Amino acid sequence: MSKNEKVIELLSQNNLDALVVLSDYNRRYLSGFTGTSGALVITPKENILITDFRYIDQATQQASDFEIVNRSAGLVEEVKTVLDKLNVKKAGFEGHIVSYDTFQLLNDSNVEYQSIGNAIEDIRAVKEQYEIDTIQKAAQIVDETYEYILTIAKAGMTEQELKAELESKMLRLGASGPSFDTIVASGYRGALPHGVASDKVIEEGDLITLDFGAYYNGYVSDITRTFAIGQPDPKLVEAYNIVLEAQQAAVDQIKAGMTGKEADAIARDIIASYGYGDNFGHSTGHGIGLEIHEQPMLAKQSDYVLIPNNCVTVEPGIYIEGLGGIRIEDDILITENGNEVFTKCTKDLIIL
Repeated sequence: MSKNEKVIELLSQNNLDALVVLSDYNRRYLSGFTGTSGALVITPKENILITDFRYIDQATQQASDFEIVNRSAGLVEEVKTVLDKLNVKKAGFEGHIVSYDTFQLLNDSNVEYQSIGNAIEDIRAVKEQYEIDTIQKAAQIVDETYEYILTIAKAGMTEQELKAELESKMLRLGASGPSFDTIVASGYRGALPHGVASDKVIEEGDLITLDFGAYYNGYVSDITRTFAIGQPDPKLVEAYNIVLEAQQAAVDQIKAGMTGKEADAIARDIIASYGYGDNFGHSTGHGIGLEIHEQPMLAKQSDYVLIPNNCVTVEPGIYIEGLGGIRIEDDILITENGNEVFTKCTKDLIIL
Protein backbone atom coordinates (compact mmCIF):
# COMPACT_ATOMS: atom_id res chain seq x y z
CA MET A 1 0.00 0.00 0.00
CA SER A 2 1.40 3.43 -0.96
CA LYS A 3 1.67 6.28 1.54
CA ASN A 4 -1.19 8.09 -0.21
CA GLU A 5 -3.42 5.03 0.13
CA LYS A 6 -2.45 4.80 3.81
CA VAL A 7 -3.51 8.42 4.37
CA ILE A 8 -6.89 7.78 2.72
CA GLU A 9 -7.29 4.72 4.93
CA LEU A 10 -6.42 6.89 7.95
CA LEU A 11 -9.22 9.30 7.00
CA SER A 12 -11.69 6.46 6.61
CA GLN A 13 -10.78 4.74 9.87
CA ASN A 14 -11.25 7.97 11.82
CA ASN A 15 -14.35 9.17 9.95
CA LEU A 16 -12.52 12.31 8.86
CA ASP A 17 -13.44 14.50 5.90
CA ALA A 18 -9.94 15.97 5.65
CA LEU A 19 -6.44 15.96 7.09
CA VAL A 20 -4.56 19.18 7.86
CA VAL A 21 -0.75 18.78 7.82
CA LEU A 22 1.41 21.55 9.31
CA SER A 23 4.60 19.65 10.17
CA ASP A 24 7.50 20.50 7.83
CA TYR A 25 8.66 16.87 7.74
CA ASN A 26 5.21 15.38 7.21
CA ARG A 27 4.41 17.98 4.54
CA ARG A 28 7.57 17.08 2.67
CA TYR A 29 6.95 13.35 3.03
CA LEU A 30 3.39 13.49 1.70
CA SER A 31 3.84 16.09 -1.04
CA GLY A 32 7.53 16.25 -1.97
CA PHE A 33 7.54 20.02 -1.31
CA THR A 34 10.75 21.16 0.42
CA GLY A 35 9.88 24.82 1.03
CA THR A 36 9.88 26.16 4.57
CA SER A 37 6.31 27.49 4.64
CA GLY A 38 3.15 25.63 3.76
CA ALA A 39 0.28 23.40 4.79
CA LEU A 40 -1.50 20.44 3.25
CA VAL A 41 -5.20 19.75 3.14
CA ILE A 42 -5.92 16.18 2.03
CA THR A 43 -9.35 14.66 1.44
CA PRO A 44 -10.33 11.40 -0.26
CA LYS A 45 -10.60 13.37 -3.52
CA GLU A 46 -8.36 16.45 -3.16
CA ASN A 47 -4.69 17.07 -2.47
CA ILE A 48 -4.08 20.76 -1.76
CA LEU A 49 -0.80 22.50 -0.88
CA ILE A 50 -1.09 25.99 0.53
CA THR A 51 2.02 28.18 0.37
CA ASP A 52 3.00 31.75 -0.54
CA PHE A 53 4.31 33.56 -3.61
CA ARG A 54 7.96 32.74 -2.78
CA TYR A 55 7.37 29.04 -3.37
CA ILE A 56 4.69 28.78 -6.07
CA ASP A 57 7.05 27.68 -8.87
CA GLN A 58 8.91 25.33 -6.54
CA ALA A 59 5.68 23.82 -5.23
CA THR A 60 4.35 23.33 -8.76
CA GLN A 61 7.49 21.42 -9.71
CA GLN A 62 7.88 19.36 -6.53
CA ALA A 63 4.26 18.63 -5.61
CA SER A 64 2.86 17.73 -9.01
CA ASP A 65 0.03 15.67 -7.50
CA PHE A 66 -1.23 18.65 -5.49
CA GLU A 67 -3.34 21.66 -6.33
CA ILE A 68 -1.26 24.69 -5.33
CA VAL A 69 -2.97 27.53 -3.47
CA ASN A 70 -1.16 30.87 -3.22
CA ARG A 71 -2.32 32.14 0.13
CA SER A 72 -3.63 35.67 0.36
CA ALA A 73 -3.98 35.64 4.14
CA GLY A 74 -2.16 34.00 7.03
CA LEU A 75 -1.40 30.30 6.60
CA VAL A 76 -3.94 29.11 9.18
CA GLU A 77 -6.58 31.50 7.86
CA GLU A 78 -6.04 30.09 4.36
CA VAL A 79 -6.37 26.54 5.69
CA LYS A 80 -9.73 27.49 7.21
CA THR A 81 -10.85 29.06 3.92
CA VAL A 82 -9.94 25.90 2.01
CA LEU A 83 -11.75 23.68 4.53
CA ASP A 84 -14.82 25.89 4.25
CA LYS A 85 -14.79 25.72 0.43
CA LEU A 86 -14.56 21.92 0.64
CA ASN A 87 -17.45 21.84 3.13
CA VAL A 88 -15.31 19.90 5.62
CA LYS A 89 -17.09 19.09 8.87
CA LYS A 90 -14.44 17.00 10.63
CA ALA A 91 -10.66 17.32 10.12
CA GLY A 92 -7.67 15.53 11.56
CA PHE A 93 -4.56 17.41 12.66
CA GLU A 94 -1.16 16.66 14.19
CA GLY A 95 -2.00 17.23 17.83
CA HIS A 96 1.57 16.59 18.98
CA ILE A 97 2.93 19.18 16.50
CA VAL A 98 0.40 22.01 16.45
CA SER A 99 0.91 24.62 19.17
CA TYR A 100 -1.88 25.67 21.49
CA ASP A 101 -2.08 29.12 19.87
CA THR A 102 -2.22 27.65 16.36
CA PHE A 103 -4.96 25.25 17.40
CA GLN A 104 -6.96 28.12 18.86
CA LEU A 105 -6.77 29.86 15.46
CA LEU A 106 -7.72 26.67 13.63
CA ASN A 107 -10.56 25.89 15.98
CA ASP A 108 -12.24 29.27 15.42
CA SER A 109 -14.58 27.78 12.81
CA ASN A 110 -17.39 25.30 12.33
CA VAL A 111 -14.97 22.43 11.72
CA GLU A 112 -14.58 19.72 14.36
CA TYR A 113 -10.91 18.82 14.88
CA GLN A 114 -9.49 15.49 15.98
CA SER A 115 -5.84 14.76 16.74
CA ILE A 116 -4.35 11.92 14.72
CA GLY A 117 -1.33 11.71 17.05
CA ASN A 118 1.71 10.08 15.44
CA ALA A 119 -0.25 8.45 12.61
CA ILE A 120 1.77 10.06 9.79
CA GLU A 121 5.04 9.35 11.58
CA ASP A 122 3.96 5.71 11.89
CA ILE A 123 3.44 5.62 8.12
CA ARG A 124 6.87 7.22 7.65
CA ALA A 125 8.48 4.50 9.79
CA VAL A 126 8.08 2.01 6.94
CA LYS A 127 10.41 3.22 4.21
CA GLU A 128 9.70 3.13 0.49
CA GLN A 129 12.48 2.06 -1.88
CA TYR A 130 13.55 5.59 -2.83
CA GLU A 131 13.93 6.40 0.87
CA ILE A 132 15.99 3.27 1.50
CA ASP A 133 18.28 4.12 -1.43
CA THR A 134 18.74 7.68 -0.17
CA ILE A 135 19.53 6.65 3.41
CA GLN A 136 21.99 4.10 2.07
CA LYS A 137 23.79 6.84 0.14
CA ALA A 138 23.88 9.02 3.26
CA ALA A 139 25.44 6.06 5.08
CA GLN A 140 28.12 5.69 2.40
CA ILE A 141 29.04 9.33 2.95
CA VAL A 142 29.64 8.87 6.68
CA ASP A 143 31.60 5.65 6.04
CA GLU A 144 34.01 7.46 3.73
CA THR A 145 34.18 10.40 6.12
CA TYR A 146 35.26 8.19 9.03
CA GLU A 147 37.95 6.55 6.91
CA TYR A 148 39.23 10.04 6.06
CA ILE A 149 39.24 11.17 9.69
CA LEU A 150 41.46 8.24 10.61
CA THR A 151 44.09 9.64 8.22
CA ILE A 152 44.20 13.16 9.68
CA ALA A 153 43.29 12.93 13.40
CA LYS A 154 46.21 13.61 15.74
CA ALA A 155 47.12 14.87 19.18
CA GLY A 156 47.19 18.65 19.39
CA MET A 157 44.04 19.19 17.35
CA THR A 158 41.00 20.55 19.12
CA GLU A 159 37.67 18.78 18.96
CA GLN A 160 36.32 21.73 16.98
CA GLU A 161 39.09 21.39 14.41
CA LEU A 162 38.33 17.69 14.00
CA LYS A 163 34.62 18.54 13.62
CA ALA A 164 35.46 21.09 10.90
CA GLU A 165 37.48 18.51 8.97
CA LEU A 166 34.72 15.93 9.33
CA GLU A 167 31.86 18.16 8.21
CA SER A 168 33.88 19.61 5.33
CA LYS A 169 34.59 16.09 4.08
CA MET A 170 30.89 15.17 4.20
CA LEU A 171 30.07 18.24 2.09
CA ARG A 172 32.73 17.31 -0.45
CA LEU A 173 31.21 13.83 -0.67
CA GLY A 174 27.78 15.24 -1.54
CA ALA A 175 26.03 15.85 1.78
CA SER A 176 23.94 19.00 2.05
CA GLY A 177 25.08 19.32 5.66
CA PRO A 178 25.35 17.46 8.97
CA SER A 179 22.12 15.83 10.11
CA PHE A 180 22.64 17.00 13.70
CA ASP A 181 25.24 18.83 15.81
CA THR A 182 28.37 16.71 15.41
CA ILE A 183 29.63 15.04 18.59
CA VAL A 184 33.40 14.94 19.10
CA ALA A 185 34.11 13.81 22.67
CA SER A 186 37.73 13.07 23.57
CA GLY A 187 39.34 11.82 26.77
CA TYR A 188 37.26 12.48 29.88
CA ARG A 189 34.61 14.19 27.72
CA GLY A 190 33.79 10.80 26.21
CA ALA A 191 31.71 10.18 29.34
CA LEU A 192 29.23 12.73 27.94
CA PRO A 193 26.89 10.82 25.60
CA HIS A 194 26.05 14.08 23.78
CA GLY A 195 29.40 15.82 24.16
CA VAL A 196 29.30 18.13 21.14
CA ALA A 197 32.67 19.36 19.92
CA SER A 198 34.46 21.80 22.22
CA ASP A 199 37.76 23.66 22.26
CA LYS A 200 39.37 20.82 24.26
CA VAL A 201 42.73 19.75 22.85
CA ILE A 202 43.00 16.07 21.92
CA GLU A 203 45.85 14.39 23.85
CA GLU A 204 47.88 11.20 23.60
CA GLY A 205 45.97 8.34 25.18
CA ASP A 206 42.55 9.86 24.50
CA LEU A 207 39.67 7.78 23.24
CA ILE A 208 37.62 9.88 20.82
CA THR A 209 33.93 9.30 20.19
CA LEU A 210 32.60 10.65 16.89
CA ASP A 211 28.83 10.67 16.50
CA PHE A 212 27.80 12.33 13.25
CA GLY A 213 25.51 12.07 10.28
CA ALA A 214 24.94 13.37 6.78
CA TYR A 215 21.89 14.92 5.19
CA TYR A 216 21.53 13.65 1.64
CA ASN A 217 18.50 14.64 -0.44
CA GLY A 218 16.59 15.31 2.77
CA TYR A 219 17.34 11.99 4.48
CA VAL A 220 19.80 11.29 7.27
CA SER A 221 22.47 8.87 8.32
CA ASP A 222 23.75 8.52 11.88
CA ILE A 223 26.97 6.76 12.85
CA THR A 224 29.19 6.54 15.91
CA ARG A 225 32.74 5.28 16.00
CA THR A 226 35.27 5.43 18.84
CA PHE A 227 39.02 5.36 18.24
CA ALA A 228 42.19 6.25 20.12
CA ILE A 229 45.13 8.60 19.76
CA GLY A 230 47.90 6.67 21.47
CA GLN A 231 47.37 3.81 23.90
CA PRO A 232 44.21 4.35 25.99
CA ASP A 233 43.57 3.32 29.59
CA PRO A 234 43.19 -0.50 29.86
CA LYS A 235 39.80 -0.04 31.56
CA LEU A 236 38.56 1.80 28.47
CA VAL A 237 39.91 -0.92 26.18
CA GLU A 238 38.00 -3.47 28.25
CA ALA A 239 34.84 -1.35 28.02
CA TYR A 240 35.33 -0.92 24.26
CA ASN A 241 35.39 -4.67 23.74
CA ILE A 242 32.21 -5.08 25.80
CA VAL A 243 30.38 -2.40 23.80
CA LEU A 244 31.54 -3.98 20.54
CA GLU A 245 30.32 -7.41 21.66
CA ALA A 246 26.95 -5.98 22.69
CA GLN A 247 26.52 -3.88 19.56
CA GLN A 248 27.46 -6.70 17.21
CA ALA A 249 25.13 -9.12 18.99
CA ALA A 250 22.26 -6.67 18.55
CA VAL A 251 23.07 -6.15 14.87
CA ASP A 252 23.25 -9.91 14.37
CA GLN A 253 19.94 -10.64 16.10
CA ILE A 254 17.53 -7.73 15.49
CA LYS A 255 14.78 -8.76 13.09
CA ALA A 256 11.16 -8.25 12.10
CA GLY A 257 8.62 -9.41 14.69
CA MET A 258 10.81 -8.28 17.59
CA THR A 259 9.62 -5.42 19.77
CA GLY A 260 11.75 -2.36 20.38
CA LYS A 261 12.01 -3.51 23.99
CA GLU A 262 13.35 -6.92 22.96
CA ALA A 263 15.85 -5.37 20.56
CA ASP A 264 17.08 -3.01 23.27
CA ALA A 265 17.54 -5.88 25.72
CA ILE A 266 20.02 -7.72 23.47
CA ALA A 267 22.76 -5.13 23.92
CA ARG A 268 21.66 -3.98 27.37
CA ASP A 269 21.78 -7.44 28.91
CA ILE A 270 25.31 -8.09 27.65
CA ILE A 271 26.60 -4.79 29.02
CA ALA A 272 24.87 -5.43 32.34
CA SER A 273 26.38 -8.93 32.55
CA TYR A 274 29.84 -7.35 32.70
CA GLY A 275 28.77 -5.02 35.52
CA TYR A 276 28.33 -1.89 33.42
CA GLY A 277 24.53 -1.74 33.40
CA ASP A 278 24.49 1.59 35.24
CA ASN A 279 26.93 3.02 32.68
CA PHE A 280 24.51 2.58 29.77
CA GLY A 281 21.67 4.98 30.39
CA HIS A 282 20.19 5.70 26.97
CA SER A 283 18.21 3.61 24.50
CA THR A 284 19.86 1.17 22.11
CA GLY A 285 18.55 2.90 19.01
CA HIS A 286 15.96 4.91 17.11
CA GLY A 287 14.44 5.22 13.69
CA ILE A 288 16.01 7.46 11.05
CA GLY A 289 14.59 8.98 7.89
CA LEU A 290 13.65 12.59 7.22
CA GLU A 291 14.43 13.22 10.90
CA ILE A 292 17.36 12.09 12.97
CA HIS A 293 15.08 10.63 15.65
CA GLU A 294 11.82 9.07 14.52
CA GLN A 295 9.83 5.88 14.91
CA PRO A 296 10.56 3.15 15.84
CA MET A 297 12.51 3.35 19.09
CA LEU A 298 14.70 0.52 20.38
CA ALA A 299 14.15 1.26 24.04
CA LYS A 300 13.09 -0.35 27.30
CA GLN A 301 9.62 1.19 27.00
CA SER A 302 8.99 0.42 23.31
CA ASP A 303 6.28 -2.07 22.36
CA TYR A 304 6.61 -1.21 18.65
CA VAL A 305 6.89 -4.43 16.64
CA LEU A 306 9.64 -4.12 14.03
CA ILE A 307 8.57 -4.77 10.45
CA PRO A 308 10.45 -4.92 7.13
CA ASN A 309 11.63 -1.54 5.83
CA ASN A 310 12.02 0.02 9.27
CA CYS A 311 15.39 1.78 9.32
CA VAL A 312 16.99 2.08 12.76
CA THR A 313 20.24 2.76 14.55
CA VAL A 314 21.96 0.34 16.94
CA GLU A 315 24.12 2.31 19.38
CA PRO A 316 24.89 0.94 22.85
CA GLY A 317 27.56 2.60 24.93
CA ILE A 318 29.47 2.65 28.21
CA TYR A 319 30.32 5.96 29.95
CA ILE A 320 32.71 6.18 32.87
CA GLU A 321 32.72 9.56 34.62
CA GLY A 322 36.13 11.20 34.76
CA LEU A 323 37.71 8.61 32.46
CA GLY A 324 35.91 8.47 29.13
CA GLY A 325 33.35 6.57 27.15
CA ILE A 326 32.60 4.39 24.17
CA ARG A 327 29.67 4.23 21.78
CA ILE A 328 29.44 2.24 18.54
CA GLU A 329 26.55 2.83 16.14
CA ASP A 330 25.35 1.41 12.85
CA ASP A 331 22.35 2.14 10.65
CA ILE A 332 20.39 -0.98 9.69
CA LEU A 333 17.37 -1.81 7.56
CA ILE A 334 14.92 -4.40 8.87
CA THR A 335 14.32 -7.00 6.16
CA GLU A 336 12.19 -10.11 5.70
CA ASN A 337 15.09 -12.29 6.85
CA GLY A 338 16.84 -10.19 9.49
CA ASN A 339 18.50 -6.90 8.67
CA GLU A 340 20.93 -5.21 6.31
CA VAL A 341 23.74 -3.02 7.69
CA PHE A 342 24.19 0.26 5.82
CA THR A 343 27.24 1.59 7.70
CA LYS A 344 30.18 -0.63 6.83
CA CYS A 345 33.37 1.09 8.04
CA THR A 346 35.47 -0.76 10.59
CA LYS A 347 34.35 -1.12 14.20
CA ASP A 348 37.72 -2.41 15.40
CA LEU A 349 39.46 -0.28 18.02
CA ILE A 350 41.81 1.83 15.90
CA ILE A 351 44.82 3.23 17.76
CA LEU A 352 46.60 6.00 15.84
